[in-house]
Amino acid sequence: MQIRQIKPEETYALRHEVLWPEKPLEYVMLDEDADGQHFGAFRDTDLVAVISLFMEMEVARFRKFATRPDCQRQGVGTQLLHRVIDEARQAGAQLLWCDARLSAADFYRRFGMEPEGAVFFKGEILYSKYVLKLTN
Repeated sequence: MQIRQIKPEETYALRHEVLWPEKPLEYVMLDEDADGQHFGAFRDTDLVAVISLFMEMEVARFRKFATRPDCQRQGVGTQLLHRVIDEARQAGAQLLWCDARLSAADFYRRFGMEPEGAVFFKGEILYSKYVLKLTN
């Protein structure tokens, strides 16, 4: 598997398919996509997972993390998130966070991420903010 930086528009189809298939494609496009770094995990030439990283001062946020269903639970997302954590650290971030679906909470906890604040809904899906301190 290869992880490399990709263009924002290369993330859209997988974001849509995995995260919000019942919504129009435009729903997964972010106004700030042009300002972020986007990474894809490839098996041969197939894009199997995507994640987008956004920096604001010393705080990094990742969004639209999606792994093709037939590639989940195979370490693809783990490798991709490790890459984003490394990128955030190298960029000088002190903190990394995301809005995580509660169904994925155990995955984020394995990276040392902790919930912060109240649980909330996006549509009918429960979320919580998860935070990782990148410095001691």
